[in-house]
Amino acid sequence: MKIKVATLFPEMFDCMHIGIIGRAIENGLIELDCVNVRDYSKDKHRKTDDCPFGGGAGMVMTVQPLHDCVNALDPGREYKRIYMSPRGETLSQKKVVELSKEQKLLFVCGSYEGVDERFIELDVDEELSVGDYVLTGGELPCMVTINAIARYVDGVLGSEQSVEEESFANGLLEYPQYTRPAVYEGLAVPEVLLSGNHANVNKWRKEKQIEITRDRRPDLYEKIRPLLELEEAKKRKRKKKGGKSDE
Repeated sequence: MKIKVATLFPEMFDCMHIGIIGRAIENGLIELDCVNVRDYSKDKHRKTDDCPFGGGAGMVMTVQPLHDCVNALDPGREYKRIYMSPRGETLSQKKVVELSKEQKLLFVCGSYEGVDERFIELDVDEELSVGDYVLTGGELPCMVTINAIARYVDGVLGSEQSVEEESFANGLLEYPQYTRPAVYEGLAVPEVLLSGNHANVNKWRKEKQIEITRDRRPDLYEKIRPLLELEEAKKRKRKKKGGKSDE
């Protein structure tokens, strides 16, 4: 996957060269190219912002440096261009999976009070948000998005099962995890996880996923509840006919 980023602060992305994502870049699974928008400013002081027409607080990023930067990075319009914006579609696991199927992504990080709307009209394919709050720039949301997407690139994680079983992958939050020692400060690992019975382990994990999602994210639970009820109905029907319940 090839990823390009247009930003006023390319040095912020140095942290992307650490850990799992860093190894993916080092191994050539992901290409990450971060470019400074200021390098494309025609202002002698490399200025990239100005006062908004109509008045108002703060400054707005000007259209020329952004337009020239993005089109220098993607002259043939081969990349999916994404502007990180509080008014964009909220990032979700579904969106992450969708974007992970793209081979080329170009992210634009705004600053100040935003960017000239004409840049969005001319050069942006979609706007994307990481939540209903405002930050000082689009760099952190961009890094969050890249991190989430990169985990779905083949070879980045050691196990595909990690992606399949994590929170949100099936609409539910993840089940509790435990490792050695079996008892710590008087707290013991649930016996079912030590039993060696994989069917019971899977049943316990699914029950915990449902319980945690219902208690902590009732909004998510309500979305998945009809499917859970349908699944349970099918199990009862199979059990009534003498078949296995798949538990």
